[in-house]
Amino acid sequence: MTHESAHGHVTGRAVYTDEQALPAKLLRLYPVQSPHAHARLLSIDIAPALATPGIHAVLTAKDIPGENNTGPIVHDEPLLPADVVSHVGQAVAWVVGNDMAAAQAAARLVRVDYEPLPACLSIDAALAAEQFHLKPARVECGDVDAAMAASPRRLLGEARCGGQDHFYLETHASWASIDGEGIVEVTASTQHPSETQAIVAHVLGIPSNRVVCRCLRMGGGFGGKETQANAFAAIAALAARITGHAVGIQLPRGLDMQMTGKRHPFLARYEVGFDADGRLLALDVDMVADGGWSCDLSPPVLMRAMVHIDNAYRCPNTRVIGRIAKTHLPSNTAFRGFGGPQGMLFAEEIQDRIARHLGLAPDLVRERNAYRNGDVTHYGQQLADYELPLLWARLKQRSDYARRRADIDAFNAQNASRKRGLAITPVKFGISFNKTEYNQAGALVLIYQDGSIQLNHGGTEMGQGLHSKMLIVAARVLGVSAHRIQIMTTRTDKVPNTSATAASSGSDLNGQAIKAACETLRDRLAAVAAERLCVAPDALAFADDRIAAGEQSLSFVEVVQAAYRARVSLAATGYYRTPTIHWDPAEGQGHPFYYFSFGAAVSEVEVCGYTGVHQLRRVDLLHDVGDSLHEAIDRGQIEGGFVQGLGWLTCEELRFSASGRLLTDAPSTYKIPTASDVPQDFRVDIYRRAAAPTTDVIFGSKGVGEPPLMLALSVREALRDAVAAFGTASEVALDSPATPEAILRAVERVRAT
Repeated sequence: MTHESAHGHVTGRAVYTDEQALPAKLLRLYPVQSPHAHARLLSIDIAPALATPGIHAVLTAKDIPGENNTGPIVHDEPLLPADVVSHVGQAVAWVVGNDMAAAQAAARLVRVDYEPLPACLSIDAALAAEQFHLKPARVECGDVDAAMAASPRRLLGEARCGGQDHFYLETHASWASIDGEGIVEVTASTQHPSETQAIVAHVLGIPSNRVVCRCLRMGGGFGGKETQANAFAAIAALAARITGHAVGIQLPRGLDMQMTGKRHPFLARYEVGFDADGRLLALDVDMVADGGWSCDLSPPVLMRAMVHIDNAYRCPNTRVIGRIAKTHLPSNTAFRGFGGPQGMLFAEEIQDRIARHLGLAPDLVRERNAYRNGDVTHYGQQLADYELPLLWARLKQRSDYARRRADIDAFNAQNASRKRGLAITPVKFGISFNKTEYNQAGALVLIYQDGSIQLNHGGTEMGQGLHSKMLIVAARVLGVSAHRIQIMTTRTDKVPNTSATAASSGSDLNGQAIKAACETLRDRLAAVAAERLCVAPDALAFADDRIAAGEQSLSFVEVVQAAYRARVSLAATGYYRTPTIHWDPAEGQGHPFYYFSFGAAVSEVEVCGYTGVHQLRRVDLLHDVGDSLHEAIDRGQIEGGFVQGLGWLTCEELRFSASGRLLTDAPSTYKIPTASDVPQDFRVDIYRRAAAPTTDVIFGSKGVGEPPLMLALSVREALRDAVAAFGTASEVALDSPATPEAILRAVERVRAT
């Protein structure tokens, strides 16, 4: 089965939020943006804009009838500021016009008076001012102080990693209309329709049953549309209510980048204790995330970073303190990996520091510290079905790691201006939402008299192939062809109270809900077919659009029609909640993940010592997806995740001016990976498990959306290995992202020592 939208993607016929048959006389929105990072809002004069032809309204905070808040966790995020602006580019008003050009022209006429206030524009500034969101979080095991004091070797260190723009192909888009009964219908490019529904209802001051949110498909999300789509949907709904017209918004790329949050930049300061063989004895980490001006999803992002500071390594005495810096920048948010990449980057940084300090091979130190099956993490979860050591050994052998290591050492000995590097790194990534209540899903399946099937679930399609996998699940349970099934637009009036399509759990949650609904229908149909075939229901097999008992069989359509005549319901809901998981955020302990996804990567690079420019010569990936529901889609996710991680670690650099204005707000200034950045030799393989899983995952599959992104950490470590070859330094500091400038600085530091 191909991707269910493949033909539409290739031909351009796939319809997105702002490309469908839009209502006649749809009005458009454009923001009035703050030029200040932090300022008191003194007055807003909208009269000149309102006097402009084609302008229907100018929305300010006073126009909001309900709650002026779109914060998903903490109510600290006004839809429109009433007194203070908190970042450059923040919308202080929205102009509603006949078209975007008219609204944009009128937005320039809105006169706003500000009183500038001191701005905090970095983690370091927030630390100096002690300016944070919420109280510090803590995860701890063992006796860190005693173990650190007793450690034969100790190192102090600091590491940073930058942010990353989601750069989805489809920017934020929403449109809203209100029918004759006052029901608000919002079509949004959102990963979380139920939350968008709730936020719109809060802003308008109406109950959720008077708001319907639907999502056709997204042209990419990567976490950027998990919460931050809510504000744009809410402003469109507010404009529709005030003007009485349907109102839409589609952000130009520059506005999208200026107004939305990114992956969180992080700072980690650590002390690590270890023995002469490089084995971890104690780890003490102070971790700070740049949250931006509001909390958004920073608390769970920080916590996921804190529980992934181990990556795949056991340390019996660990303490992690986490804080969220409050800065006057756009509020940072979910991004593929959700804090995991930052925590795991620090884990790999520490392993390399230990190895180079001791003069040992980094891969050897990583192996000595590796978890084994049955070990317990620093947050109290025991590792089960833990096959990462087997996967690691298999990849090392397949990639011919030992021979290539020797060849690279020989190359480096003969070349002064160019050096090559090689690294292997693991990935252990927990699958489930940090917030336990999000681990649930629902589905609605309808069978019609002609045997056609309608499938509704709460997940959203953003190109990742979720709908394709859900078709496979339904077809497999009912024993029918996928062509018989029509998957429907995700709507909150079909499946309520759904969770975001995020955390690599879309297939797990929605697949199980669909399976439950289809099993209910299958049992009903089995009773009807068993009566006609004179057999017991458990003797029946559903396959190939037929229901059979030995040599006897009935077509699926025959049984459906017989069920209708017998007045058997042909509609069913399904529900699933992930079992066994629990988490105590106050204690930082629990069993937060249903299972772990594993992988490993070997990367080989070549670095120019004069320019810092690098070449990614070869990459070998081996990743565990369980029993794949759709191997082609999973391979695409592995490749795409790796390349997106490669961008974060090597070329995607966010730069802000001294006043807090985003300078890299276009493809001309913000460099995402291109075809020339993809490895020259790119080898991707799926790990075949040695044993069946003990967890009841959907048909044995595993989540694959986020974990492959962290495979790109092998590129960063390979770059560090190449930089180290320019000298004999026992520490190789490498900025992240490792742009050519950053690599050249690292090379010069190594040469100097």
